Amino acid sequence: MKQNILALLCAFALYTAHAQETDIQTQQIAEAEMKSAFQLKDLTTNPNTANYDITYHMLQFEVNPAEFYISGVVTTNYTALENMTTITFDLTSQLNVTSVTSGENNLTYTQSGNELVITLAQQLNEGEEGTVTVTYSGTPSTQEEAFNLGTHNGIPVMSTLSEPYGAKDWWPCKQDLNDKIDSIDVYITSPQEYTSVSNGVEQSQELDGEGNKTTHFKHEYPIPAYLIAIAVTEYSVYTQQAGTAPNTFPIVNYIYPENYEASLDQLAATLPIMDLYESLFGTYPFANEKYGHAQCNINGGMEHTTVSFMVNFNRNLIAHELGHQWFGDKVTCGTWSDIWLNEGFATYLSGLVIENLDGNHNFINWKAQRIISITSSPEGIVYVPEAELNSVGRIFSSRLSYNKGAMVVHMLRYIMGDEDFYQGLRNYLNDENLAFGYATTPDLQAHLEAVSGMDLNGFFNDWIYSQGYPIYDVTTQDIGGGQVQITINQDQTGSMVDFFEMPVKIRLLSADGETFDVKLNHTFSGQQFVVDVPFTVAGFEFDPERDIICSNSASLATSQFKLSQVKLFPNPVKDELQVTLPQNAIVQKAVFYNALGQKEFETGPQTQWNVSQLPSGIHFVSLITNGGKTTLKFIKE
Repeated sequence: MKQNILALLCAFALYTAHAQETDIQTQQIAEAEMKSAFQLKDLTTNPNTANYDITYHMLQFEVNPAEFYISGVVTTNYTALENMTTITFDLTSQLNVTSVTSGENNLTYTQSGNELVITLAQQLNEGEEGTVTVTYSGTPSTQEEAFNLGTHNGIPVMSTLSEPYGAKDWWPCKQDLNDKIDSIDVYITSPQEYTSVSNGVEQSQELDGEGNKTTHFKHEYPIPAYLIAIAVTEYSVYTQQAGTAPNTFPIVNYIYPENYEASLDQLAATLPIMDLYESLFGTYPFANEKYGHAQCNINGGMEHTTVSFMVNFNRNLIAHELGHQWFGDKVTCGTWSDIWLNEGFATYLSGLVIENLDGNHNFINWKAQRIISITSSPEGIVYVPEAELNSVGRIFSSRLSYNKGAMVVHMLRYIMGDEDFYQGLRNYLNDENLAFGYATTPDLQAHLEAVSGMDLNGFFNDWIYSQGYPIYDVTTQDIGGGQVQITINQDQTGSMVDFFEMPVKIRLLSADGETFDVKLNHTFSGQQFVVDVPFTVAGFEFDPERDIICSNSASLATSQFKLSQVKLFPNPVKDELQVTLPQNAIVQKAVFYNALGQKEFETGPQTQWNVSQLPSGIHFVSLITNGGKTTLKFIKE
């Protein structure tokens, strides 16, 4: 009997620069969205702000992008949730309040630490409404990097970035994930040569005759304080039209003038991404207003409602921040422990863009790169434990909240099937108790279970609330009669999970390159399966689509593979040439030749090459691999 052995931890065959690039971009996005990995004193909700519900803000800001200074007037309408004689706002002590009024009444107040405590003119009873107006000015705190200045092409630019707790550094607010403001009006006054950006729809621009301009934006969807943002600099504005009638809306792009022409091709990607997301998850949530991008001085992007702030218009960044408009802005994580509901989903949506626009091959590469990141350490839980909420770096961990969160989303799709998976997500997004509000992990689980009829407790306990991942050891044995016996053993990287119960896919291979896929319901270690196969099995791949989180340090018992499986792409090529390798193949040397057989250059063990300097025409590359030599032709454009 012939026996093939694969001692593997989910070996990865397809490594491409594209997948590596998107992983680097994911880390940059995480860094931008965490903003401050420095000391954060208030990573829990201020209990002193829990006695009222905000219904409206009028935010009047005066800023100059050349000066690290802000003055403002913030009017807040609120409803008392209990009898109250004082109202407290979060506000850095570095900003100086000069007056507080309510109607005709001047109110007394104190500033201590990062709180503004206002004494009301009279007691407000539960259910009653109140209004206060705070006038303030000063130099914003730099602790959380929420108020930023920079330059582009010598031109000053200012922008804000408040997630998770930076809003208090530039305006008096209530930094509570569970209190969305029903609507806002934002007025930004700045020198008239600059363009201002904020949430919602621009209503007007007014000049004061003294060299200043006030721009008014109105946003009429519920919004948390951390998603309110402004940016001011010299912009060129480019508007696209998106959506399907009757739900059409503009995409308004605020671009640095020096980058305008180069950005148009990049921004064209927004439309097919928007179409994809609408087809999967329903109409863009803020279709009555706008979507847009504002280029500013941050490292990555931030999904402010209706306008994402971006360092550039890279497609992966566009996809991630646009995905947040559904997962993060329409439905916001109810606690920072549930941050994966924002970041894991936005990361996975950027993967769906690769799957649907670039093809499954590239999507497999993308998943493989997520898994490499995840399994670089066995430690860490997707659901952020309460004891770790004092670390912004932990909340916004690219490995756990972004990459592992994304692959957990994919594994839910893998076990549920596309129809139930997408319907469950649409139901979750449209739940009247969650839409334009907040959700926690059990809310998502309930919707997925309701659609699929599955009990997902075991899955969520293993993958969301526990740490670690499975290690698989698989053997196949030809038992005659066209049958193969497959034995699957599993170990785990930690002690929190006794066994990861997951269906596993195995791709059986013939010596002639034929394939036969089987999906096996693996419920215990050492489980054996007998499979009818239409050919003699010469080898196999475990998890060929990279659907399961598991380790990536496996090796085959032999290095046999077909050289015909080695492929070049893209072909024709303009700049970067890459090679796709079958499992266990290794490039040891590459030698490039022109059409006359003259050697052009030689490299060591690489899987990508910059060929931009080669002349246009036909070229050849001889690849020396651990399985032999193959020569491939490519065309340089």
